[in-house]
Amino acid sequence: MSVTGYIVRRLRLPIARSHTGIARVLRNATVPPCKQGNICFRRFAHSPADEANFSSIVDNPPDLVRAGKRHGPGLIILVPDSALFKALIPITAFALGTWQVLRLGWKTELIAKFEDRLIKPPLPLPPRIDPEAIKDFDYRKIYTTGRLCHEQEMLIGPRMHDGNDGFLVVTPLERQVGGSTVLVNRGWIPRKKKIQADRREGLPLGQVTVEGLLREPWKKNLFTPDNRPELGEFYFPDVQQMAELTGSEPVWIEETMDPDLLKAYDREAKGIPIGRPAEVNLRNNHTQYIFTWSAGSLYSFYSESLLPKLHAGSGRTKAGNIG
Repeated sequence: MSVTGYIVRRLRLPIARSHTGIARVLRNATVPPCKQGNICFRRFAHSPADEANFSSIVDNPPDLVRAGKRHGPGLIILVPDSALFKALIPITAFALGTWQVLRLGWKTELIAKFEDRLIKPPLPLPPRIDPEAIKDFDYRKIYTTGRLCHEQEMLIGPRMHDGNDGFLVVTPLERQVGGSTVLVNRGWIPRKKKIQADRREGLPLGQVTVEGLLREPWKKNLFTPDNRPELGEFYFPDVQQMAELTGSEPVWIEETMDPDLLKAYDREAKGIPIGRPAEVNLRNNHTQYIFTWSAGSLYSFYSESLLPKLHAGSGRTKAGNIG
């Protein structure tokens, strides 16, 4: 059915034989009120878009005008093709490279200071220790005697050793009469030796002498979860927290041993903690950082400043040859 026929039937109009007749009938017809299911014809109001000189805001964006109020500095948006953006890249890279030079000097002096302390003979640990003075004895070899409180043992993990998963064993050392209790990081054990019943040989009884390094408390990074001592879960050696839990002084000692592969394998099999070697294990990668940032600064300066000029000069030369 055509559209015209549909309109005529819905409006109950007389049948016209021509288009002229249909138009005349539509003009003279009285449209019934709208009901559900009926087609309603409404006269729409005049729209500005009907004017011949109408201009859309899409075709002509509005002009920005000053409202008379001062705004804050806001956010500076750098366009990648702007001169300021291009200038900031080599300057920022050069500044970071210079900062790494300063960091390299600081880290080199720090490692040299710690290595100088390592070659000195071990000191007996005083009965009482001022926690504020530990930073002046960081990486200093010490020895002390006492009883390991295995009932207060804490396992920090997971920790990897030669590709194997395990834990660090931290045990309070109760020293002789007049001495304070300190925390001893005895070393690493495999995960399968987590339960004390499976490593009886790694739980010495009576008086023992511990030799190790006096260390400053560790600093927690943003990615390490918080310890949950109520569940016996420790992810980070929080010296202050562990000292409060065990009634010890916030003194951290890392037990050391000579690096011996066969001895380490034997200790791992028996569940005896594998101590760390007496050496400085601070990373010093600032030299490669200096090279990276300096190379980035030179490359960005060349690509943003010199290379366009070379291309422009080459273009003028070709144009002169053609002329």
